[in-house]
Amino acid sequence: MRIAIVGCGLIGAKRAAAAHPHEIAVVCDRDRGRAEALASKTGARIVDDWREAVKADVDAVVVATTHDQLAAVSLDAVEAGKHVLVEKPAGRHVDEIRPIAAAAKKHRRVVKVGFNHRFHPAFQKAREIVDQGALGPLMFIRARYGHGGRPGMENEWRCKPELSGGGEAIDQGSHLIDLSRWLLGDLSLAYAAAPTLFWKIPVDDNCFMALRGKAGQMAWLHAGWTEWKNIFSFELSGRDGKLAIDGIGGSYGVERLTFYRMLPEMGPPETTSWEYPFPDLSWKDEFADFAAAIAAGRRPCGDIDDAIANLEIVKQIYETRP
Repeated sequence: MRIAIVGCGLIGAKRAAAAHPHEIAVVCDRDRGRAEALASKTGARIVDDWREAVKADVDAVVVATTHDQLAAVSLDAVEAGKHVLVEKPAGRHVDEIRPIAAAAKKHRRVVKVGFNHRFHPAFQKAREIVDQGALGPLMFIRARYGHGGRPGMENEWRCKPELSGGGEAIDQGSHLIDLSRWLLGDLSLAYAAAPTLFWKIPVDDNCFMALRGKAGQMAWLHAGWTEWKNIFSFELSGRDGKLAIDGIGGSYGVERLTFYRMLPEMGPPETTSWEYPFPDLSWKDEFADFAAAIAAGRRPCGDIDDAIANLEIVKQIYETRP
């Protein structure tokens, strides 16, 4: 495929690298220096207006902008007949992204949303174990995800609601919601609190939420920008066993999956562990799924409908804020 990339920062560059062997044909960024840097690595043509990028002679558009531009660029790309890979959360609020889903259906285009955590090897293995029935009926998820911010973070776009749509709930919280929905199925909000506890910002720096499934399964989730040691911890419990995923690489620690299988006599479980101390290939594997979905005319793993369900929950969380 020929690809256009709108947004050439850190994530746009990761998406470009992950798209190999497809051709990066066009790049666009408000900061021309970033566009030039990515063009020098890919041989792409630079355009200054994203409207030109989505109408270029390309098959698909990768949208890796700030949240305030995600929906507009994605919608125009679909209307121009392009497939789209847009970063999560796909927009600032759910009403912003519903037209994308309608346009994708109308034009029969694939709109993949960047829920790359699904493609981490520990989660791929966890999903395999779940699908084999080794955990038995699923009961609950307990998860934490967070970092401690950095000096000057209060001045970044993520802390400006008109650009981001919210704080930690829509940021790392979106990943926890998505992973919970992917494993447990559709969920609704049972409880939420999204306070601002440390940073002097107009958005939430922590989000606590309880989600409930139709059969009573629960997901108790906490995402925070006040973890002074970066953390990723995700536990999935079934009647016959439990999976624990700790770390997702880098400053979050080595990615590790542990399977605790309950024995008939109960007591200490049978324990099996896998470690994945490798480069993060989730971006590459996610792009491969995007390309395969286009080729097969199927739904990708994590699409615009998943983003709508995700942002419905985020909307309800923010309605709890005073």
